[in-house]
Amino acid sequence: MNPITIDHLTKRYAGFTLDDVSLTIPTGYITGFVGANGAGKTTTIKAALGMVRPDSGSVTTWDKARIGVVLDTPPFNPQWRIGDMIKALAAFYPVWSGDVLAEQLDRGGIRADHMVKDLSRGMGMRLQMGLALAHAPDLLILDEPTSGLDPLGRSELRDDLAEFITDERHAVWFSTHITSDLERLADNLVIISRGQIIADGPLDEVRAGFVKAQGTPDQLTSHLRRIAHGLVETAVGWEALVAGSDATQLSASIVCSEPTIEEIVVAVAKEAHHD
Repeated sequence: MNPITIDHLTKRYAGFTLDDVSLTIPTGYITGFVGANGAGKTTTIKAALGMVRPDSGSVTTWDKARIGVVLDTPPFNPQWRIGDMIKALAAFYPVWSGDVLAEQLDRGGIRADHMVKDLSRGMGMRLQMGLALAHAPDLLILDEPTSGLDPLGRSELRDDLAEFITDERHAVWFSTHITSDLERLADNLVIISRGQIIADGPLDEVRAGFVKAQGTPDQLTSHLRRIAHGLVETAVGWEALVAGSDATQLSASIVCSEPTIEEIVVAVAKEAHHD
């Protein structure tokens, strides 16, 4: 059984629909999850965690005791004292490592007498990471985990995830808008746009699924506009991404190259923003 299997998941809100989303998070890999703000990343993650009830479709996950979670916003009462909160949470888990937690708290400069409301965004992320790792999970789910961390904190978190996944029984699913994290960490990549999955697979396959096309204004036909993603026009030319399946339709005079993951993510975000 895979850590997470999402099958034809749909959730409707006023002004937004998570539309027929299907994806699988496999064991032994780090899966990145990326898309523009409001694309549906957090809704999908919360549905997987049982925090959002879908209108249709299904979600199958490992037992909750095997899952460690780091959310975009810490889900703790701001009036809680850190030391008291840790004692209360530890009682719910048969396995609990105070040493693992203490290491994370020390990195974040977090003391037992701190109140949740006094933590910075980065400190809140570090606290959640410590709590997630303390009960020895097999699956880590992280929503924008590097958000709010300084460069050293981001590097340490990437090291933590890289060490965690050395155990082939483990899995990681993380959302991010920082493409350098994807390039350095992810084995697999899922791209979501306007509530729909538009790419899902190993990082190299996702990259190979698009072509970066560049040309002169006279080469920009109405058909090319229809198949282009993230089209950028200037007085002297244009640049866009084209799905690999559409690349054979391009004129031989158009310059084509392999895009970076950042270029793919930016093109998808631009397209979502303009639609």
